[in-house]
Amino acid sequence: QLVAMREDLLEALHEDPWLAAVDADFRHLFGSWFNRGFLALQRIDWSTPAHILEKIIQYEAVHAITSWDDLRLRLEPADRRCFAFFHPALVGEPLIFVEVALTTEVPGAIAPLLGSGRVPVAPERATTAVFYSISNCQRGLRGISFGNFLIKQVAEDLKRELPSLTTFVTLSPLPGFCRWLAAQHGENGASVDAAIGPLLDPLRRTDWHRNPSKGLRDALSRAALRYLLDAKDPAGKPIDSVARFHLGNGARLERLHWMADTSEKGLG
Repeated sequence: QLVAMREDLLEALHEDPWLAAVDADFRHLFGSWFNRGFLALQRIDWSTPAHILEKIIQYEAVHAITSWDDLRLRLEPADRRCFAFFHPALVGEPLIFVEVALTTEVPGAIAPLLGSGRVPVAPERATTAVFYSISNCQRGLRGISFGNFLIKQVAEDLKRELPSLTTFVTLSPLPGFCRWLAAQHGENGASVDAAIGPLLDPLRRTDWHRNPSKGLRDALSRAALRYLLDAKDPAGKPIDSVARFHLGNGARLERLHWMADTSEKGLG
């Protein structure tokens, strides 16, 4: 009930900023009640009760699960893992979950990991654990940190299970890149950045990604690097929420993957 109450409170904050004091109390209490000592890590697989699997489908926030068959492809093969944190006061309700692919190399795109025709990798041959999706499940717990603990514990557990794993990576989107790129054009249409402004015209076509030029690829890659390395919030942290989360928890930027997600959501 309290988690649901805070979800309503977060909506009301837009209308009444004075409620921020109440929200501060919620954050303080939830930070204690949902600390790492109370959280239970549970593997989610195809034998997990259906009501929890339904929650996984519902809460997946990065790469939508379109059907039960789609979910099965992410859970049943031997080279796939999914783990979630649960709290004893929220029975049957995952707090956060992460999906992992076991591979023999760092992948360059998401589609081959999720494709139905791929050939599974024997877990003992895998050298790389790819954390390709992490989703928070309870909007009422926004701002309460779980992801750092989840990823690090899963990495430790996988390493114990499969000593052949030597590389742990995230295949992460840049959810704020398009908005930042558009902002470089200026509110009045005048380009703030002469190198970035000309990119916007071809990007307005819905099919721009089907046959992009090398020049567009190079320019967008340079813009993405600027976005990741130079675009900061007032506190000096990356403005991209995903980059801020991973880099703040000890990860490093390894490489940029061109056209790694050509789904509608990935291109947006």
